[in-house]
Amino acid sequence: MNRMLAIIEREMRKFFRSPVLMLMSMMLPLVQLIILGNAFGGKIVNARVGLVDYDHGPEAVKVEQAFAAVNATIKTFKIIPYDNERLARLAVQTGKLDAAVVIPAQYSRRVEAGDDAEIGLVVDNSDQFMSGSLESEMQSLVNALNAPLIPAPINNQIALDIVELYPYISYMKFLLPGLVALAMYVSVMIGGGMLYIDDKARGVHEGYLVTPITRLELVLGMNIAGALKAILSGISLAVIGTLMAGLGSIFHPMQDLAMLAVIVVTSMAFNGMMFLMMVRVDDPLVPRAMFGVLNTLLFFPSGAIYPIAAFPRWLHVIAVADPFTYAVHGLQQVMIKGAGFASIYQDLLFLAAFGISTLMIATPLFKRTL
Repeated sequence: MNRMLAIIEREMRKFFRSPVLMLMSMMLPLVQLIILGNAFGGKIVNARVGLVDYDHGPEAVKVEQAFAAVNATIKTFKIIPYDNERLARLAVQTGKLDAAVVIPAQYSRRVEAGDDAEIGLVVDNSDQFMSGSLESEMQSLVNALNAPLIPAPINNQIALDIVELYPYISYMKFLLPGLVALAMYVSVMIGGGMLYIDDKARGVHEGYLVTPITRLELVLGMNIAGALKAILSGISLAVIGTLMAGLGSIFHPMQDLAMLAVIVVTSMAFNGMMFLMMVRVDDPLVPRAMFGVLNTLLFFPSGAIYPIAAFPRWLHVIAVADPFTYAVHGLQQVMIKGAGFASIYQDLLFLAAFGISTLMIATPLFKRTL
């Protein structure tokens, strides 16, 4: 036990003596939280929509008034008048406009006569998010224009009553659990995998081999030290991130315990996985080359960026076997939903089993000799 503690102490001293290394292991997730959290998931504001009015009748005025109401309230788009449809289409193609609305001639007469009246919408569908948002907003306006001025005395239409369980969840809040898991992964990759290979290349492990320390003590010492580094990174980013995102989960002791449990077992799982991959590697360039591939392969299929339900079948299979998936799910349950152990016990069991299994496989693969 004393020999194993000595290895842990040596690894932690080296870690704390390199504050730049500690900061770098947290810098990437923090930057992603700030940039991605504010760049994605927001609502479209001040989109440029051209208006071509060939009608100039009373019903066309109603359409323009509806546009003005949108511009004055939710500000989804602002209207820019155009003289003809050809110029408006060209402006959409060249990026001067995000969309164009065309009110055809005789529009007011058709509406008053009860004929099929149409309003044209030209969108640049190369940007699916922008075009989808504008199409949805325009459809809402058309539905409002179609509503009768005097509602029927008996309402026989089916209505949808939406009940949201939680307050508004911004994308920064949604992204935070995934980036806490990413901070632990980066810490394990830098403070575990890369340092482990660098120590082997520098001959540090040769010093271990001339001592009576056993292979199990070596493996446990290095893995416990790596897990402790990941736990510190996870806790640090969880505290900083919840304060930045405006979540109050860190102020509830039971949620703190559940979050700590997820962080601990996630650190075990990531460190065991990394040790298994690096246990027979000698080239210090290998972990650096693997970093980007593993980041893409593990982080993006986890549901941290986009829901797993939208994945194709083959990517869904990767997500099921990915420890990131269970870490992100467990952290989402605790940090966003305020759930307890009843909601995360399956995630804890998988991560603990994954960490123990990888460590058991890696231990006999560890070479006790040069």
